[in-house]
Amino acid sequence: MPESFDDTYTESQVIMTAVKIIAPFTLTYGLFMTFHGGDAPGGGFQGGTIVGVTILMLAFAFGIEPTRQWLRNSLLVGLVTGGVVIFGAIGLGMVALGGDFLEFTMLKEVFHIKPKWGLEAVEIAGISLIVSGTIITLFFAMAAGFTPERPSGTGGLEDRRGSADSEVSDDD
Repeated sequence: MPESFDDTYTESQVIMTAVKIIAPFTLTYGLFMTFHGGDAPGGGFQGGTIVGVTILMLAFAFGIEPTRQWLRNSLLVGLVTGGVVIFGAIGLGMVALGGDFLEFTMLKEVFHIKPKWGLEAVEIAGISLIVSGTIITLFFAMAAGFTPERPSGTGGLEDRRGSADSEVSDDD
């Protein structure tokens, strides 16, 4: 079991209360942007970004390590991988229907539905998952680089120039 350490988290009742109030609204707005992106300004990228940043806001308020434990790596990898698989499957589905990759006009020709639904599926199920998962994963990866053992964020790599073989004495 890894040692526990202080991740520079300082409990602030003001920040915790503000995040408890704001987070549901930002999450809802992120989902709104994702689901209504095809018809209005927004989309999977913008909505996924807002959802991801909402999780970062929770991490800043309640601690990075507790949030990292709450959102296991397997969940984050599943989000990103699932988004890529969905994006690829929809694109390759259009190829299987006789069109080009992501050529949504094939939906109208084959299934007699609006091509818009193909774009909506890519935006909602693909891009938003990829973006939100990537933002959260990158944040946790950067936060993991700064621990008491590795304050510089170098991952424990030491500067090799100062080894005993290359020391210069005062007598020279």
